[in-house]
Amino acid sequence: MLERPDLDEDIGSKMVDPTRYRGMVGCLMYLTASRPDIVFVVCMCARYQAKPTEKHLYAIKRIFRYLKGTLNIGLWYPKDSGFTLTAFIDADYAGCQDTRRSTSGFAQFLGGRLVSWSLKKQKSTAISTTEAEYIVLSRCCAQILWMHSQLFDYGFVFNVIPMYCDNQSAIALCCNSVQHSRSKHIDIRNHFIK
Repeated sequence: MLERPDLDEDIGSKMVDPTRYRGMVGCLMYLTASRPDIVFVVCMCARYQAKPTEKHLYAIKRIFRYLKGTLNIGLWYPKDSGFTLTAFIDADYAGCQDTRRSTSGFAQFLGGRLVSWSLKKQKSTAISTTEAEYIVLSRCCAQILWMHSQLFDYGFVFNVIPMYCDNQSAIALCCNSVQHSRSKHIDIRNHFIK
């Protein structure tokens, strides 16, 4: 598994050819459709396409070396696993070194098979880990409801769809419809989960 690269704007370093860098990032973005293990680091590198430096190019080359060494890794969909819909959610707190915005992601499994995943830098700066996790819970819930409606059209019914989150405060905020003084600032769009 790739380690999280320690990337920032790196203003003082030598610039590299942006066209070449963008081409390499585009190639890796294409690969993320079947290699969810590289999504996070590729998205980190993609943030610096405007002014890439040698540090950023080194991170890109490291991803290619990782891919070369893990050619046998990929998605596997056996036909004999169960048919339950499950989601896992996580977010960091102020993980972007430049903007201090959080990066959030979720993965959805259908019977133990990874069928949907997403990783995005949040549009607003969260003031707590709870808020960062709550925002991604809302995004994941919208995706789960869409998947539920699609599968319902094919005759599959799910009574309960578990969503796993490691932040107890975010879970409590989802379950409690009362607004508290510390959560009033959270945008209405994120209350979709309620």
